[in-house]
Amino acid sequence: MLFQLFRTIRLGFQTIQLHRLRSLLTILGIVFGVASVIVMLAVGEGARAEAMSMINELGTKNVIVTSVKSNSVGRDGNSGGAIRYGLTDRDLRRIAALLPRGATFCQTREHRRTIHHLSHQVEGRVIGVTPAFAELTHLRLAHGRFINSLDETGGHAVAVLSAGVAAQLFPLSSAIGETIRIGNDKYFYVVGVLDSKMDVSNDSGERYDENVFIPYASDRMRFGDNTVIDPGGLQLPEKVEISQLTVSLPSTDQVQPVAQLMRSILMQAGREKEVSFLIPLDLQARAEQTQRVFHLVLAAIASISLLVGGIGIMNIMLATVTERTREIGIRRALGARRSDIIFQFLIETLVLTGMGGVLGVLLGFGGARLVESIGGVATIIHLWSPLLAVAISFAVGLLFGLYPARRAARMDPIEALRHE
Repeated sequence: MLFQLFRTIRLGFQTIQLHRLRSLLTILGIVFGVASVIVMLAVGEGARAEAMSMINELGTKNVIVTSVKSNSVGRDGNSGGAIRYGLTDRDLRRIAALLPRGATFCQTREHRRTIHHLSHQVEGRVIGVTPAFAELTHLRLAHGRFINSLDETGGHAVAVLSAGVAAQLFPLSSAIGETIRIGNDKYFYVVGVLDSKMDVSNDSGERYDENVFIPYASDRMRFGDNTVIDPGGLQLPEKVEISQLTVSLPSTDQVQPVAQLMRSILMQAGREKEVSFLIPLDLQARAEQTQRVFHLVLAAIASISLLVGGIGIMNIMLATVTERTREIGIRRALGARRSDIIFQFLIETLVLTGMGGVLGVLLGFGGARLVESIGGVATIIHLWSPLLAVAISFAVGLLFGLYPARRAARMDPIEALRHE
């Protein structure tokens, strides 16, 4: 049986070599169908990996609450009529008291200021953070260190610069150990610089390249309560005690209950319209659902391409059966069974589609690399995608080659021998 299989495959290759151009045109549909499957799967997997990387950077065990200004915010009579909104220290104490064992959190406060060093200055964003911020947001340092617990408890005037701010203020020297001035008269000692890869952050594309991180306690002590200062009087001052609160939980099972608990606490305080929730675990679930839909769309498109290729295969095999009618009659007259005829034509069809699958895989690899280099889109090709594509090409050959093979096998030997 192995010898017969080898001989039939060799006969299939010989038949293809007799009509090289026709065979090539026949398998083009399979080639492009398989290549499109690989390229689209590679682009889809690349997009999925990037989305999951961003979500994982946010932390699937985190709940992030951000203060937002709504139309119903009020003014604080004790702060010169400043607009007051968002999370408060009281909200933080209530939430912290109800968090499960093992949970950690960090609060931040941010405001825009002018940062100076000698003749250089940049409009940046000053963010007061606690030491846990670096771990919860996966910050990476290029030089120096991040803010530690001694800086926070002692209210030290230290700062960590983003790579973008450091490059603008210290274009020719290292920022570590230098002093910067924030605003008019607040001086801070630079102890760290972030990695340049952190200039695009993990939270929905918000940029880190203009950030200056200082201890949360130092921020409250040196800059007071108002987070927006407009010397020209064009904008009312804003008072935000906590700009963002990030809660990290021991397990993902606790994310939704704790998020609901936090919503209830803020709703009781009447601040449900002054905050927005970001739950990376929900983002992950939505991203996976979107990916499933995307794969279904890709499968539909690829199926159409392969269907067209399969119809081309069936058409050419029917023409081949007609051309080789006399050969079929001679083989039947010499004792070949119907199963032998079916086997012969099926093998020839599978050889055609197999060659198309292999060429499609090679074209798909090249197309994926071309998309990545020209379009700047990340592509990922898993081992299973070319194997799946080749398997589908063989399945197309088997499906669309069965009817021509059966038609050849059902020919009457006598009528076939009379065929001119």
